[in-house]
Amino acid sequence: MTEQRGKPATGDVVGDGGVVHAYGWEWSDVGGPRGRSRLPWFGIFLVVFGGLLLAERIWPPLASAGSLVFLAVGLAFLASWLVNRGIASLYLGAIMTALAMPDLLAAANIVKGEGVGTLCLGIAFLLIAAVRAGSRSGWGWQAGLGAILFVIGASTVAVPGFGDLVWPIILVAFGILLLIRAASGARR
Repeated sequence: MTEQRGKPATGDVVGDGGVVHAYGWEWSDVGGPRGRSRLPWFGIFLVVFGGLLLAERIWPPLASAGSLVFLAVGLAFLASWLVNRGIASLYLGAIMTALAMPDLLAAANIVKGEGVGTLCLGIAFLLIAAVRAGSRSGWGWQAGLGAILFVIGASTVAVPGFGDLVWPIILVAFGILLLIRAASGARR
């Protein structure tokens, strides 16, 4: 076996009547050692958190926004996803940022009240679905969940109290429809 790029070849050697076949396997170490991020996580967090603290000084309503640490961690995960394209960073970043946004939006007097958190989570899952679709992985369940959360959140924000009765009635009706459809399919 020969060395390639300064690394010893690995794998199995199979002898077959005087003929030797060598098969090798290796993981690509593009961007650094295996399993290591190309970004210094703590550095990203410090930049984002420091920026949010400065923004809080410039714009005091941010002081009443929930945890800036939570928002900073979410944004750090999204920054990591932009560089490394790790799917876990996308999910964590989008969801953590969405969970921190309602307090930020309320502090900025943009929107507050019931449904804002659900709306933000819907947007986060729609973003994840769009990224999946853009990478040719399909829309996935994230699009369905995102659409449902978005519609429930948006309708609750637009018409307070809407979700108290209307959404449970819609869910029960949809469930009954599915049960009737399943029962009619079982009779055939």
